[in-house]
Amino acid sequence: MNVNDKVVIITGASSGIGKATALKMAKEGAKVVLTARSENKLKDLAKEIEKGKGTALVITADVTKIDEFKKVVEKAKKEFGTVHILINNAGLMPLSYVEKFKTGDWNKMVDVNIKGVLNGVEAVLPTLIENKNGHIINISSTAAYNYFPGGAVYCATKAAVQMFSEGLRKEISAKHGINVTSIEPGAVDTSLFETITDEDILEELKGMKKMTSLQAEDIANAIFYAVNQPKRANINNIHILPSEQQ
Repeated sequence: MNVNDKVVIITGASSGIGKATALKMAKEGAKVVLTARSENKLKDLAKEIEKGKGTALVITADVTKIDEFKKVVEKAKKEFGTVHILINNAGLMPLSYVEKFKTGDWNKMVDVNIKGVLNGVEAVLPTLIENKNGHIINISSTAAYNYFPGGAVYCATKAAVQMFSEGLRKEISAKHGINVTSIEPGAVDTSLFETITDEDILEELKGMKKMTSLQAEDIANAIFYAVNQPKRANINNIHILPSEQQ
């Protein structure tokens, strides 16, 4: 799909992969709908996009609340007429060992990483089915396949996103002409690590910080590659690791 003039909803757009993807899509001519909870950051990003002659619409929302997600879609359609692409990017990674029973963090990860994706699909899919066209991008992780210290719950959420993406593709791609892609990055230099409060985990991850991580722009380019394919070609998964990551 040529993204020029297409309407793209991006969750978690205020920073990291979401922000980089918004800048990339806008540069390529897409009309980007920026959503997250941080209104000020979204407005700053919109100004940056508009300064570069791009088009951006800011709609604050919590992806864990389906009514708020549906309002994002409604407002996007009111402004631009329709929606073509959904990028389910919002996510949390407060790693901790299971025996510490940080159940509040577990629930947050399930709510944002899994339910947030499901809410996005519920909100956007009727429009894509009506259009008989579109693309859904879900941000999973290489953690869907490989456990790492303190990642039992986080890895489980990303495995759920990966499998949901595959099941969704099999159900809707041929039937409705909608492509589905799971993006699965390894270590990326974003603020995601700032959500970790467990001191033992932070100590475990010190070695990873010495590695040259991926940049958010690398993932944005991978997302653009997936959506920029002709309609006949569905990129099921993009598994992208830093060159130094084992």
